[in-house]
Amino acid sequence: MIRRLVPLTALLALGAAACGGGAPATTPGSETEGAAPSGPIVIGALHPLTGGLAVDGQQMADAAQLAVDEINEAGGIESLDGAKLELASADTTGAAEVAQSEAQRLIQDGAVALVGPYQSAVASQVAAVAERNSIPFVIDVATADSILNQGYTYTFRMQPNASGMGTVGAQYLADLAESSGTPIDKVGYMHEQTEFGTTVMEAFKAEAESLGMVVDPVISYDAFQASDLTTEVTRIKEAGVDALAVTGYYRDGLLIANNVAAVQPGVQAVIGIANGAYDLPQFPTDAGEKAEGYLDANYHPDVTQDGYQELAEKFKAAYGADIRTPAVLSYEAVRLIAAGLEEAGSVDRADLREAISGLTFETIMAGNGPVEFDEKGENTNAVPILMQVQSGTVKQVYPADFAEAEPAFPAAK
Repeated sequence: MIRRLVPLTALLALGAAACGGGAPATTPGSETEGAAPSGPIVIGALHPLTGGLAVDGQQMADAAQLAVDEINEAGGIESLDGAKLELASADTTGAAEVAQSEAQRLIQDGAVALVGPYQSAVASQVAAVAERNSIPFVIDVATADSILNQGYTYTFRMQPNASGMGTVGAQYLADLAESSGTPIDKVGYMHEQTEFGTTVMEAFKAEAESLGMVVDPVISYDAFQASDLTTEVTRIKEAGVDALAVTGYYRDGLLIANNVAAVQPGVQAVIGIANGAYDLPQFPTDAGEKAEGYLDANYHPDVTQDGYQELAEKFKAAYGADIRTPAVLSYEAVRLIAAGLEEAGSVDRADLREAISGLTFETIMAGNGPVEFDEKGENTNAVPILMQVQSGTVKQVYPADFAEAEPAFPAAK
Protein backbone atom coordinates (compact mmCIF):
# COMPACT_ATOMS: atom_id res chain seq x y z
CA MET A 1 0.00 0.00 0.00
CA ILE A 2 1.03 3.61 -0.56
CA ARG A 3 0.71 5.95 2.38
CA ARG A 4 0.71 9.68 1.78
CA LEU A 5 1.95 11.76 4.75
CA VAL A 6 0.61 15.24 4.07
CA PRO A 7 0.48 18.00 6.73
CA LEU A 8 -2.72 20.02 7.05
CA THR A 9 -1.00 23.19 5.84
CA ALA A 10 -0.15 21.46 2.59
CA LEU A 11 -3.67 20.04 2.28
CA LEU A 12 -5.13 23.53 2.47
CA ALA A 13 -3.19 24.53 -0.63
CA LEU A 14 -5.79 22.52 -2.57
CA GLY A 15 -3.36 21.68 -5.34
CA ALA A 16 -4.84 19.06 -7.64
CA ALA A 17 -4.50 17.93 -11.23
CA ALA A 18 -7.59 17.61 -13.44
CA CYS A 19 -8.28 16.10 -16.81
CA GLY A 20 -8.67 18.45 -19.73
CA GLY A 21 -11.71 18.72 -21.91
CA GLY A 22 -13.91 21.11 -23.81
CA ALA A 23 -15.76 23.78 -21.90
CA PRO A 24 -19.37 22.64 -21.38
CA ALA A 25 -22.23 25.06 -21.78
CA THR A 26 -23.15 27.06 -18.71
CA THR A 27 -25.72 25.32 -16.53
CA PRO A 28 -29.02 27.24 -16.40
CA GLY A 29 -29.14 29.42 -13.33
CA SER A 30 -25.37 29.28 -12.76
CA GLU A 31 -22.81 32.06 -12.99
CA THR A 32 -21.32 32.97 -16.37
CA GLU A 33 -18.72 30.39 -17.34
CA GLY A 34 -15.27 31.18 -15.92
CA ALA A 35 -16.39 34.41 -14.20
CA ALA A 36 -15.71 35.09 -10.55
CA PRO A 37 -18.96 34.89 -8.54
CA SER A 38 -20.53 38.08 -7.22
CA GLY A 39 -20.85 36.62 -3.71
CA PRO A 40 -19.85 33.58 -1.64
CA ILE A 41 -19.84 30.17 -3.36
CA VAL A 42 -22.47 28.07 -1.61
CA ILE A 43 -21.94 24.38 -0.86
CA GLY A 44 -25.00 22.53 0.42
CA ALA A 45 -24.53 20.01 3.24
CA LEU A 46 -27.17 17.40 4.05
CA HIS A 47 -26.86 15.42 7.28
CA PRO A 48 -29.11 13.96 10.03
CA LEU A 49 -28.94 16.79 12.58
CA THR A 50 -31.85 15.40 14.59
CA GLY A 51 -33.02 11.85 15.28
CA GLY A 52 -31.12 8.67 16.06
CA LEU A 53 -28.02 9.60 14.06
CA ALA A 54 -27.78 13.21 15.20
CA VAL A 55 -24.47 12.88 17.04
CA ASP A 56 -22.66 11.82 13.88
CA GLY A 57 -24.73 14.11 11.69
CA GLN A 58 -23.92 17.20 13.73
CA GLN A 59 -20.23 16.31 13.77
CA MET A 60 -20.30 15.96 9.99
CA ALA A 61 -21.92 19.39 9.58
CA ASP A 62 -19.39 20.89 12.00
CA ALA A 63 -16.45 19.36 10.14
CA ALA A 64 -17.77 20.63 6.81
CA GLN A 65 -18.01 24.10 8.33
CA LEU A 66 -14.47 23.81 9.69
CA ALA A 67 -13.21 23.02 6.19
CA VAL A 68 -15.04 26.05 4.77
CA ASP A 69 -13.61 28.31 7.48
CA GLU A 70 -10.05 27.10 6.90
CA ILE A 71 -10.28 27.50 3.13
CA ASN A 72 -11.62 31.03 3.52
CA GLU A 73 -8.91 31.92 6.05
CA ALA A 74 -6.29 30.62 3.60
CA GLY A 75 -7.52 33.06 0.92
CA GLY A 76 -10.54 31.37 -0.62
CA ILE A 77 -10.55 30.04 -4.19
CA GLU A 78 -7.52 31.62 -5.84
CA SER A 79 -8.58 30.91 -9.42
CA LEU A 80 -11.83 32.78 -8.72
CA ASP A 81 -10.18 35.94 -7.39
CA GLY A 82 -10.19 34.67 -3.80
CA ALA A 83 -13.92 33.96 -3.73
CA LYS A 84 -15.08 32.73 -0.34
CA LEU A 85 -17.10 29.62 0.39
CA GLU A 86 -20.34 29.46 2.37
CA LEU A 87 -21.86 26.30 3.84
CA ALA A 88 -25.63 25.92 3.77
CA SER A 89 -26.42 23.07 6.18
CA ALA A 90 -29.73 21.19 6.05
CA ASP A 91 -31.23 18.55 8.36
CA THR A 92 -32.29 15.34 6.62
CA THR A 93 -33.73 14.02 9.93
CA GLY A 94 -32.49 10.66 8.61
CA ALA A 95 -35.46 10.47 6.22
CA ALA A 96 -35.01 10.05 2.46
CA GLU A 97 -38.06 12.15 1.55
CA VAL A 98 -36.90 15.03 3.74
CA ALA A 99 -33.42 14.88 2.22
CA GLN A 100 -34.91 14.94 -1.26
CA SER A 101 -36.87 18.14 -0.62
CA GLU A 102 -33.98 19.76 1.27
CA ALA A 103 -31.55 18.98 -1.55
CA GLN A 104 -33.91 20.62 -4.03
CA ARG A 105 -34.22 23.66 -1.75
CA LEU A 106 -30.45 24.04 -1.42
CA ILE A 107 -30.07 23.88 -5.19
CA GLN A 108 -32.79 26.46 -5.73
CA ASP A 109 -31.07 28.66 -3.14
CA GLY A 110 -27.89 28.67 -5.23
CA ALA A 111 -25.68 25.80 -4.06
CA VAL A 112 -23.09 24.80 -6.67
CA ALA A 113 -22.42 21.38 -5.10
CA LEU A 114 -23.77 19.09 -2.39
CA VAL A 115 -22.14 16.90 0.28
CA GLY A 116 -23.69 14.28 2.56
CA PRO A 117 -25.62 12.44 3.85
CA TYR A 118 -24.52 9.43 6.08
CA GLN A 119 -27.24 6.91 5.08
CA SER A 120 -27.43 4.97 1.83
CA ALA A 121 -31.20 5.24 1.40
CA VAL A 122 -30.94 8.99 1.83
CA ALA A 123 -27.96 9.22 -0.54
CA SER A 124 -29.92 7.43 -3.25
CA GLN A 125 -32.57 10.14 -3.22
CA VAL A 126 -30.07 13.01 -3.07
CA ALA A 127 -28.10 11.52 -5.97
CA ALA A 128 -31.26 11.38 -8.08
CA VAL A 129 -31.97 15.05 -7.32
CA ALA A 130 -28.37 16.00 -8.10
CA GLU A 131 -28.49 14.22 -11.43
CA ARG A 132 -31.77 15.85 -12.46
CA ASN A 133 -30.31 19.25 -11.65
CA SER A 134 -26.82 18.58 -13.07
CA ILE A 135 -25.11 19.52 -9.80
CA PRO A 136 -22.06 17.74 -8.34
CA PHE A 137 -22.80 15.63 -5.26
CA VAL A 138 -19.87 14.29 -3.24
CA ILE A 139 -20.92 11.48 -0.92
CA ASP A 140 -19.05 11.76 2.36
CA VAL A 141 -20.62 8.66 3.91
CA ALA A 142 -23.04 6.20 2.28
CA THR A 143 -21.89 2.78 1.19
CA ALA A 144 -24.59 1.08 -0.92
CA ASP A 145 -23.26 -0.04 -4.30
CA SER A 146 -26.60 0.71 -5.95
CA ILE A 147 -26.18 4.48 -5.52
CA LEU A 148 -23.52 4.59 -8.23
CA ASN A 149 -24.91 1.78 -10.36
CA GLN A 150 -27.44 4.09 -12.03
CA GLY A 151 -25.20 5.55 -14.71
CA TYR A 152 -25.01 8.89 -12.93
CA THR A 153 -22.34 11.40 -13.93
CA TYR A 154 -22.64 14.03 -11.17
CA THR A 155 -22.27 11.82 -8.07
CA PHE A 156 -18.92 10.84 -6.51
CA ARG A 157 -17.97 8.71 -3.50
CA MET A 158 -14.69 9.03 -1.58
CA GLN A 159 -15.01 6.01 0.74
CA PRO A 160 -15.08 2.29 -0.18
CA ASN A 161 -18.49 0.96 -1.19
CA ALA A 162 -20.40 -1.69 0.73
CA SER A 163 -19.29 -4.72 -1.27
CA GLY A 164 -15.68 -3.56 -1.14
CA MET A 165 -15.76 -3.32 2.65
CA GLY A 166 -17.43 -6.71 3.02
CA THR A 167 -14.99 -8.41 0.67
CA VAL A 168 -11.85 -6.92 2.21
CA GLY A 169 -13.18 -7.49 5.73
CA ALA A 170 -13.41 -11.23 5.03
CA GLN A 171 -9.88 -11.21 3.65
CA TYR A 172 -8.55 -9.46 6.74
CA LEU A 173 -10.21 -11.99 9.04
CA ALA A 174 -8.74 -14.86 7.03
CA ASP A 175 -5.29 -13.21 7.14
CA LEU A 176 -5.42 -12.86 10.93
CA ALA A 177 -6.55 -16.44 11.35
CA GLU A 178 -3.73 -17.75 9.17
CA SER A 179 -0.96 -15.58 10.62
CA SER A 180 -1.93 -16.40 14.22
CA GLY A 181 -2.60 -20.10 13.65
CA THR A 182 -6.16 -19.68 14.94
CA PRO A 183 -8.69 -21.62 12.83
CA ILE A 184 -11.76 -19.58 11.89
CA ASP A 185 -13.99 -22.09 10.15
CA LYS A 186 -17.44 -20.75 10.99
CA VAL A 187 -18.56 -17.12 11.32
CA GLY A 188 -21.84 -15.81 12.69
CA TYR A 189 -23.05 -12.51 11.26
CA MET A 190 -25.32 -9.86 12.77
CA HIS A 191 -26.27 -6.86 10.61
CA GLU A 192 -28.68 -3.95 10.53
CA GLN A 193 -31.43 -4.75 8.06
CA THR A 194 -31.26 -1.97 5.46
CA GLU A 195 -29.46 -2.12 2.11
CA PHE A 196 -26.26 -0.95 3.80
CA GLY A 197 -26.01 -3.85 6.25
CA THR A 198 -27.36 -6.42 3.83
CA THR A 199 -24.95 -5.55 1.01
CA VAL A 200 -21.91 -5.56 3.30
CA MET A 201 -22.96 -8.92 4.73
CA GLU A 202 -23.56 -10.50 1.33
CA ALA A 203 -20.14 -9.44 0.06
CA PHE A 204 -18.45 -10.68 3.24
CA LYS A 205 -20.28 -14.01 3.03
CA ALA A 206 -19.35 -14.57 -0.60
CA GLU A 207 -15.67 -13.82 0.00
CA ALA A 208 -15.47 -15.72 3.30
CA GLU A 209 -16.97 -18.83 1.74
CA SER A 210 -14.53 -18.60 -1.17
CA LEU A 211 -11.78 -18.62 1.47
CA GLY A 212 -13.14 -21.74 3.14
CA MET A 213 -15.21 -20.23 5.96
CA VAL A 214 -18.89 -20.98 6.58
CA VAL A 215 -21.06 -17.95 7.40
CA ASP A 216 -24.05 -19.12 9.45
CA PRO A 217 -26.21 -17.99 11.14
CA VAL A 218 -26.93 -14.62 9.55
CA ILE A 219 -29.17 -12.47 11.74
CA SER A 220 -30.63 -9.07 10.76
CA TYR A 221 -32.16 -6.51 13.11
CA ASP A 222 -33.66 -3.01 13.14
CA ALA A 223 -30.85 -0.72 14.27
CA PHE A 224 -33.23 2.05 15.36
CA GLN A 225 -35.81 -0.03 17.22
CA ALA A 226 -33.72 -2.74 18.89
CA SER A 227 -33.36 -2.29 22.65
CA ASP A 228 -32.00 -5.74 23.51
CA LEU A 229 -30.27 -8.22 21.21
CA THR A 230 -29.57 -10.88 23.83
CA THR A 231 -31.72 -13.43 22.00
CA GLU A 232 -29.82 -12.88 18.78
CA VAL A 233 -26.40 -13.14 20.48
CA THR A 234 -27.60 -16.31 22.22
CA ARG A 235 -28.35 -17.80 18.79
CA ILE A 236 -24.75 -17.01 17.82
CA LYS A 237 -23.51 -18.83 20.94
CA GLU A 238 -25.71 -21.86 20.29
CA ALA A 239 -24.43 -22.10 16.69
CA GLY A 240 -20.88 -22.70 17.94
CA VAL A 241 -19.22 -20.19 15.61
CA ASP A 242 -15.54 -19.24 15.79
CA ALA A 243 -16.03 -15.51 15.16
CA LEU A 244 -18.84 -12.95 15.13
CA ALA A 245 -19.01 -10.27 12.42
CA VAL A 246 -21.21 -7.21 12.98
CA THR A 247 -22.37 -4.46 10.60
CA GLY A 248 -24.38 -1.52 11.92
CA TYR A 249 -24.33 1.92 13.50
CA TYR A 250 -23.05 3.20 16.84
CA ARG A 251 -26.03 2.62 19.13
CA ASP A 252 -26.66 -0.96 18.01
CA GLY A 253 -22.94 -1.74 17.91
CA LEU A 254 -22.60 -0.71 21.55
CA LEU A 255 -25.74 -2.67 22.42
CA ILE A 256 -24.29 -5.83 20.84
CA ALA A 257 -21.03 -5.38 22.73
CA ASN A 258 -22.97 -5.22 26.01
CA ASN A 259 -25.01 -8.29 25.05
CA VAL A 260 -21.88 -10.21 24.04
CA ALA A 261 -20.36 -9.48 27.45
CA ALA A 262 -23.50 -10.83 29.15
CA VAL A 263 -23.95 -13.94 26.97
CA GLN A 264 -20.24 -14.79 26.48
CA PRO A 265 -20.68 -16.57 23.13
CA GLY A 266 -17.22 -18.15 23.23
CA VAL A 267 -15.99 -16.70 19.93
CA GLN A 268 -12.33 -16.14 19.09
CA ALA A 269 -13.07 -12.58 17.96
CA VAL A 270 -15.78 -10.00 17.34
CA ILE A 271 -15.04 -8.09 14.14
CA GLY A 272 -17.01 -5.14 12.86
CA ILE A 273 -17.38 -4.94 9.11
CA ALA A 274 -18.08 -1.28 8.28
CA ASN A 275 -19.30 -0.97 11.85
CA GLY A 276 -20.19 2.49 13.09
CA ALA A 277 -18.99 1.88 16.65
CA TYR A 278 -15.95 -0.33 17.05
CA ASP A 279 -13.35 2.01 15.53
CA LEU A 280 -14.53 5.22 17.19
CA PRO A 281 -12.68 6.72 20.17
CA GLN A 282 -15.96 6.94 22.10
CA PHE A 283 -16.52 3.16 21.99
CA PRO A 284 -13.88 2.15 24.60
CA THR A 285 -15.16 4.94 26.87
CA ASP A 286 -18.79 3.89 26.56
CA ALA A 287 -18.21 0.11 26.65
CA GLY A 288 -15.35 0.10 29.16
CA GLU A 289 -13.49 -3.19 29.50
CA LYS A 290 -16.06 -4.90 27.27
CA ALA A 291 -14.57 -3.10 24.27
CA GLU A 292 -11.10 -4.61 24.63
CA GLY A 293 -10.01 -6.60 21.58
CA TYR A 294 -12.89 -5.58 19.32
CA LEU A 295 -11.86 -5.33 15.65
CA ASP A 296 -13.33 -3.25 12.85
CA ALA A 297 -12.60 -3.29 9.11
CA ASN A 298 -13.77 0.11 7.95
CA TYR A 299 -12.99 3.30 6.07
CA HIS A 300 -10.86 5.39 8.39
CA PRO A 301 -8.49 8.34 8.46
CA ASP A 302 -4.82 7.44 8.57
CA VAL A 303 -4.13 8.64 12.10
CA THR A 304 -0.38 8.40 11.57
CA GLN A 305 -0.54 11.40 9.24
CA ASP A 306 0.40 14.81 10.63
CA GLY A 307 -2.59 16.26 8.77
CA TYR A 308 -4.99 14.06 10.72
CA GLN A 309 -3.48 15.00 14.05
CA GLU A 310 -3.77 18.71 13.21
CA LEU A 311 -7.40 18.28 12.17
CA ALA A 312 -8.26 16.32 15.32
CA GLU A 313 -6.77 19.02 17.52
CA LYS A 314 -8.54 21.84 15.66
CA PHE A 315 -11.88 20.04 15.74
CA LYS A 316 -11.67 19.37 19.48
CA ALA A 317 -10.68 22.97 20.16
CA ALA A 318 -13.61 24.25 18.10
CA TYR A 319 -16.33 21.78 19.12
CA GLY A 320 -15.15 20.14 22.35
CA ALA A 321 -15.31 16.56 21.07
CA ASP A 322 -13.07 13.97 19.47
CA ILE A 323 -13.67 13.91 15.72
CA ARG A 324 -15.32 10.76 14.40
CA THR A 325 -14.48 9.12 11.09
CA PRO A 326 -17.67 10.26 9.27
CA ALA A 327 -16.84 13.86 10.16
CA VAL A 328 -13.34 13.49 8.70
CA LEU A 329 -14.93 12.43 5.41
CA SER A 330 -17.25 15.45 5.46
CA TYR A 331 -14.24 17.71 5.97
CA GLU A 332 -12.43 16.02 3.08
CA ALA A 333 -15.50 16.18 0.81
CA VAL A 334 -15.67 19.96 1.17
CA ARG A 335 -11.95 20.25 0.47
CA LEU A 336 -12.38 18.10 -2.63
CA ILE A 337 -15.14 20.38 -3.94
CA ALA A 338 -12.91 23.39 -3.26
CA ALA A 339 -10.10 21.69 -5.20
CA GLY A 340 -12.56 21.19 -8.07
CA LEU A 341 -13.53 24.85 -8.00
CA GLU A 342 -9.85 25.82 -8.00
CA GLU A 343 -9.17 23.58 -10.98
CA ALA A 344 -12.28 24.65 -12.90
CA GLY A 345 -11.84 28.38 -12.29
CA SER A 346 -15.60 28.48 -12.65
CA VAL A 347 -18.77 28.03 -10.62
CA ASP A 348 -20.57 26.52 -13.58
CA ARG A 349 -21.85 23.15 -12.38
CA ALA A 350 -20.84 21.27 -15.52
CA ASP A 351 -17.33 22.75 -15.36
CA LEU A 352 -17.10 21.79 -11.69
CA ARG A 353 -18.29 18.27 -12.41
CA GLU A 354 -15.64 17.89 -15.13
CA ALA A 355 -12.93 19.14 -12.78
CA ILE A 356 -13.93 16.86 -9.90
CA SER A 357 -14.07 13.81 -12.16
CA GLY A 358 -10.44 14.35 -13.13
CA LEU A 359 -8.93 15.26 -9.77
CA THR A 360 -5.99 13.51 -8.19
CA PHE A 361 -6.70 14.57 -4.62
CA GLU A 362 -4.45 13.94 -1.65
CA THR A 363 -6.43 12.96 1.44
CA ILE A 364 -5.88 12.09 5.08
CA MET A 365 -8.16 9.08 4.69
CA ALA A 366 -6.38 5.71 4.54
CA GLY A 367 -6.20 4.35 1.01
CA ASN A 368 -4.07 2.90 -1.73
CA GLY A 369 -3.25 6.37 -3.02
CA PRO A 370 -4.91 9.75 -3.63
CA VAL A 371 -8.60 10.06 -4.44
CA GLU A 372 -9.21 9.34 -8.13
CA PHE A 373 -12.64 8.60 -9.57
CA ASP A 374 -13.62 6.00 -12.15
CA GLU A 375 -16.41 6.42 -14.70
CA LYS A 376 -19.03 5.49 -12.08
CA GLY A 377 -17.78 8.04 -9.57
CA GLU A 378 -16.13 5.51 -7.24
CA ASN A 379 -12.76 6.33 -5.69
CA THR A 380 -10.46 3.74 -7.21
CA ASN A 381 -7.98 3.97 -4.32
CA ALA A 382 -10.48 3.67 -1.47
CA VAL A 383 -9.82 0.74 0.88
CA PRO A 384 -10.85 -0.17 4.44
CA ILE A 385 -8.24 -0.80 7.11
CA LEU A 386 -8.43 -2.83 10.29
CA MET A 387 -8.64 -1.22 13.72
CA GLN A 388 -8.66 -2.82 17.16
CA VAL A 389 -9.33 -1.65 20.71
CA GLN A 390 -6.10 -2.21 22.65
CA SER A 391 -5.62 -1.04 26.25
CA GLY A 392 -8.69 1.17 25.95
CA THR A 393 -7.58 2.91 22.73
CA VAL A 394 -8.49 2.29 19.09
CA LYS A 395 -5.34 1.39 17.13
CA GLN A 396 -4.71 0.84 13.44
CA VAL A 397 -3.41 -2.74 13.22
CA TYR A 398 -3.61 -3.98 9.61
CA PRO A 399 -2.36 -3.85 6.86
CA ALA A 400 1.21 -3.24 7.97
CA ASP A 401 1.56 0.01 5.98
CA PHE A 402 -0.99 1.64 8.30
CA ALA A 403 -0.32 -0.26 11.53
CA GLU A 404 0.37 1.55 14.80
CA ALA A 405 0.43 -1.78 16.65
CA GLU A 406 0.35 -5.51 15.97
CA PRO A 407 -3.12 -7.08 15.93
CA ALA A 408 -4.00 -9.08 19.05
CA PHE A 409 -5.57 -12.24 17.71
CA PRO A 410 -7.41 -14.22 18.93
CA ALA A 411 -9.37 -11.84 21.15
CA ALA A 412 -11.83 -14.23 22.73
CA LYS A 413 -15.28 -13.14 23.91
